[in-house]
Amino acid sequence: MNFPSPSEEVHSFFRKCLNGEPDLFIEKMGELGSFLYETNEHLNLTAIKAEKFWSLHAGDSLSPVLFFPEFFHTPSRILDLGCGAGFPSLVLAAAFPQINITALDSTRKKIDFVNSAAKKLALSNLQGVHGRGNELARKPPFRANYDVVFARAVAAVEILIREALGFLKPGGSLIVFRTPEQYNSELNFLKKWKKGSYKVTEIFELPDRAGSRMFLQIKQMREMH
Repeated sequence: MNFPSPSEEVHSFFRKCLNGEPDLFIEKMGELGSFLYETNEHLNLTAIKAEKFWSLHAGDSLSPVLFFPEFFHTPSRILDLGCGAGFPSLVLAAAFPQINITALDSTRKKIDFVNSAAKKLALSNLQGVHGRGNELARKPPFRANYDVVFARAVAAVEILIREALGFLKPGGSLIVFRTPEQYNSELNFLKKWKKGSYKVTEIFELPDRAGSRMFLQIKQMREMH
């Protein structure tokens, strides 16, 4: 398919995230976008329109590097919990070949797509796994195996915490993608939660007026591992 090109605003956002010219990254994302929307015609992987791919899939997925660069410039082990069609995992694996990412989802067709896309883009640092987080978090090789868990899924933070913390190494972080409205709706729970600590980033804007975002960083108490 003739996939749309990113706007200059998206291009600038990528340049800021990658601290350099994003031409090779944009080429890979264009290939990913074409494959996603060709597959989407018969598999229903995403409701986001193709013209919004650059801001709401690629840009949103890449944005954690603005706040957590330490996870991307070392050989971190990362889990994408509830990865859906592979966002952020496919984007992060393409941008940062030194990291190792496991993409986990309970829907088989989505994991099949993630693994097919990883093969198509030659992303040897990404593995898609079919399964449920609350089950795999208790089992090797997944338990206490990751430096960071990313959750872009729409599930409530209470559920994400319950599923994610078992995957983390001591001192590891759960990073949750949030809109300001989502965060405000979960603030009461977070204030009452006694099993760890949380921090929030500043609010930032996605390119092409695609919305406001922030990140919630959650850490479990060391002694609870």
